[in-house]
Amino acid sequence: MPQTQIACPQCRQMIAANIEQLFDVTQDPQAKQRLLGGVSNTARCPHCGYQGRLATPIVYHDNDKELLLTFFPPELGLPLNEQEKMIGPLIKQVMERLPNEKRKGYLLKPQANLTYESMIETILGKDGITPEMIKSQQERVMLVERLIQITTPDVRSEVIKQNEKIIDEQFFALFSRLAQSAAASGQEPIARAMVELQKQLLTETAFGRQLQESVGELEAASKVLQEAGQSLTREKLLDFAIASPNDARLRAYVSIARGGMDYMFFQLLTEKIDKSQGDEKKKLEGIREKLLDFVNEVDKQLEARYKQAQELVESILAQEDVEQATRDRLEGFTQDAVDVVNQLLRQASEKNDYTRMGKLQKMVQVLQEASAPPPEVAFIEKLLDAPDDAATEKMLKENDALVNDQFLEALSGLVSQMDAQGGQGNAEAKALGEKLGNVYKIALKYSMKKKMG
Repeated sequence: MPQTQIACPQCRQMIAANIEQLFDVTQDPQAKQRLLGGVSNTARCPHCGYQGRLATPIVYHDNDKELLLTFFPPELGLPLNEQEKMIGPLIKQVMERLPNEKRKGYLLKPQANLTYESMIETILGKDGITPEMIKSQQERVMLVERLIQITTPDVRSEVIKQNEKIIDEQFFALFSRLAQSAAASGQEPIARAMVELQKQLLTETAFGRQLQESVGELEAASKVLQEAGQSLTREKLLDFAIASPNDARLRAYVSIARGGMDYMFFQLLTEKIDKSQGDEKKKLEGIREKLLDFVNEVDKQLEARYKQAQELVESILAQEDVEQATRDRLEGFTQDAVDVVNQLLRQASEKNDYTRMGKLQKMVQVLQEASAPPPEVAFIEKLLDAPDDAATEKMLKENDALVNDQFLEALSGLVSQMDAQGGQGNAEAKALGEKLGNVYKIALKYSMKKKMG
């Protein structure tokens, strides 16, 4: 998404921000996530530290849910006729994009929202998310913030104990997103504090211990399958599944080797059940039931991810400038979306649909350009191969132009990411984090010397 230069609401210095007034989910499925995730219409000032939502008029549209919402920030203090002049063209744009058969009565009665929060509640309410659920999420956010601020482990333990009922799957998912965001944005102190906090949460809460077990079983299952290597057959996979010490290991096998658990796999299991008796038969029947449940869960997740990816790609293909549309939505591209692009390209080639092929090839070109590592990351990879500190400093001098604030920020973010993964028991990430940390110290020292002249 192209950024706009605006004056910081606090210090008035010019800063870059993502300003977006029309969120048309029908044309751009990712628009909803940008709105709900606070990606658009928020400012973060590097000069004074201001961070907050910008007062921006908004139109939100979702044809499938028959939603056309408007919000005009009251702090702008504009009369109603001026508000209509600003929002009217956005609503007109929504209607012009829709084919005649999709133009329904709701488009004639946009729902005006007096507050930003009421608009968000309306959107989430259509997804079945109630105000109670929103309040529950806010409680988890506040708990994370409170725990980060506490520096004494004993006091933190007491707070964890008092709030363990909300330290569940939703809490850890939220915690993970916040930790990744802190690491990616170069907030090193917060990222490190969250690594330490995560260790405590994993050992001192029931769900944390369960999560640790799941991760451990996933690693154990992966090791077993890797050791089997090329000799892995459906028969062997079935033996591994039957020998699983617990449900977590069984779920791990499904997660890693879903492709091998096809019709023939379950046919083999059914044959074993038919040949067994008594307790053995009951055990195998129980395993089959659990496997079917786990497979169904994985398939539903894959289906949802694929559908979301397909909607993203198709919405981009519908734009006149496919290259620019792809660049604007690069953040929404997952591996699933890339797979969809490749699949659609093959289908277009088989049908000799040259128009569609051309659009898809433009999309592929943008994705390939975007996937190339930026200069600072490529330089960091070279620095990691340096034999000693002296060689590292020499490389920094030889590439002086690359040693800037952007380079140091990228390096700091990588250090935080590796530390976070190392804190979860990833030995390779921990070792890489130590090497990156040493490179960061040398680069920071070099940068400071350079600035001091």
